[in-house]
Parts: sequence; C-alpha cells; structure tokens
Amino acid sequence: MINPPYRAADDRYDNKMKYERCGHSGLLLPRISLGLWHNFGDVDPLSRSREILHYAFDSGITCFDLANNYGPSYGSAELTFGAVMKGSFQPYRDEMIITTKAGFDMWPGPYGNFGSRKYLMASLDQSLKRMNLDYVDIFYSHCYDPHTPIEETLQALVDIVRRGKSLYVGISNWPSDKAAEAYKYLAARDCPCLIYQGRYNMIDRRVVSDGPLAAAKASGVGFTAFSPLEQGVLTDRYLNGAIPDGSRASQGKFLKSDYLTPQLLKSIEGLNAIAAGRNQSLAEMAIAWLLKDAAVTSVIVGASSKAQLATTLKALNNTTFMPDELTAIDMLTAPLSPSI
Repeated sequence: MINPPYRAADDRYDNKMKYERCGHSGLLLPRISLGLWHNFGDVDPLSRSREILHYAFDSGITCFDLANNYGPSYGSAELTFGAVMKGSFQPYRDEMIITTKAGFDMWPGPYGNFGSRKYLMASLDQSLKRMNLDYVDIFYSHCYDPHTPIEETLQALVDIVRRGKSLYVGISNWPSDKAAEAYKYLAARDCPCLIYQGRYNMIDRRVVSDGPLAAAKASGVGFTAFSPLEQGVLTDRYLNGAIPDGSRASQGKFLKSDYLTPQLLKSIEGLNAIAAGRNQSLAEMAIAWLLKDAAVTSVIVGASSKAQLATTLKALNNTTFMPDELTAIDMLTAPLSPSI
C-alpha cells in the first residue's frame, strides 16, 4: 500500500504551540523543539521516524535540532531528516528552523573534530548534502576548542553566514567566559550570536551556577536547553528502583547504572509526588519546570514514538509553579550530583 502524500495539519498553528522570541533577534522559536540525537538513526525504522517528524510539525513544532554525528551511525539522523525533507517536508521548508552542529568527533584523522575552520566548513557542507538543504537556519559550534584560536572558530561562523550556508549561528557547551568572548566577536562583525545551547534540567543546573545562562541573557542571546529529563532519570522509568531492559541505564553508554543511587531514587520519588499533585507526570513537570524560566527560549526533547511526543507536549498546559512547589523541588534536587 502506498502512503498518501503528506499534507501538514491545517490547524498546526492554532494554539497548539507557544513561541518565544530568541534573545534580541526577530526569530521566534517554539517552546518545545524536537531533537534527533537518538531514535532517528539508520538503526531505527524510517517509517517511525517519519511519523514522529510529521506529528511534531502538525503539533506546531517548527524547530528540528540535529548535529553532524547524531544517529547512530554518525550522519544517519541527518540522512533520515533529509529523506523526510525530500519526501514530504519540502513544501514547508520556509516554516521550519533546521539546526545542525559540528565540534565533536565525526570522522577519523586530525580534521574531524573540534573547531578549526576546515572542520566546521567541511562538516556543514556534508550536513547540507545529507539533509537535502541549501542552507540551515542555525549552525552551532558544538563545543569549545581549547587548541584552536578562538578567532579562527568564530570567523568561520561569520563566513558561514556571509556565504549563505546558515542564517544564524550559535554556540553549545562553551564555558561562560569563552561564550562572552564569542558574543563580543560576533556582534562586532554584524553576525551576532543568536543562541546558546546547554544542558539544563532540575538535577543538572550548571548552566546557572557556572554562568552561561545569565551570560546569554545579559548579551541578548537566546538559550535552548537539552537533556531536560537527565537521560530519562526524570521520568517514571526508574521509580521502582529497577533498571528496565532497553533503558539507557541498562545500556550503560550515556547513563551509568551506578548513577541511580538510593539517594537519587528517593529524590525522584519525591519529585514524582509533587508532579502527581500537579496532575502531571514527572517528565511533564520536568519540562514545565524549564519552561517557567523566562531565560529559556526553547527546550529540546527527544521522542521514540508519536505517543511519547504527544505526552511530552502536555507540559505546555501548566508551566506555573507555586512557591512551595519550587522550594520542595530545590530541596529534593540540591544534594544530587550535577553530572552523569
């Protein structure tokens, strides 16, 4: 049976999604963006990936967050997105914010990672081919490179915009002092940094304690949060103390099983009780907790199914917290480790 051609939902902008201005720019981003780090690689069925992407756009999600090495395997998430772009999204390209990044490991040898001009430009050229695009909307330096002169990395970003390969540029995972340098350099060349992308959730608040969140806000730079569920910890998956088969803790790559300490599990139970009192799941509350922050432009969520994404979007329904709820959340999360 041949699937009928995709037509986006006519009501995709009818109050399904809320949009926030990104820093001092003219660009609005959806409060929730879809990240393709997992579940969109060549190990995943294209039909399921397509279904999730279609549902996201039909729900008002206009921002799709990728990177050169998302998959697995490396590059395959971009290939998946490129197949959907060519097959069904092309008529809606101007309604979308498509982002990609380069910085972490991508290919062998001395030119396949970090922040050299050669790597950033070569990587973006490859990304555009994989995604069937002439340009991306946002291109990120995915990590700070302590070995390459900062001016080389930043000038490459400037030139990428001037060559029309990206409309905006951003930085991700940069320390706050280097981020401040980047903001000044880029602004002085009429290519202001649009956005900072950082890891942020109820447990891991280092973007607050180490300064990147405040630095972005002070410089008129937007902020998008990734890992809002702390690799699945802030869900009901580990509430009973067991490690389900197929979970990230069971795989041990991005979440180590020894991270799930008795203290952490007790705190998660307490957070779940607060969420229940708000008529939310723990995952919904974790995302709503980020969305309450005026400094957060958008939250990047993952999805392994259409149903999971539908549940995640319910977080938009209640992003207001009472003072006693915030105090209780802080008390439960303060003792926890900030890293995995």
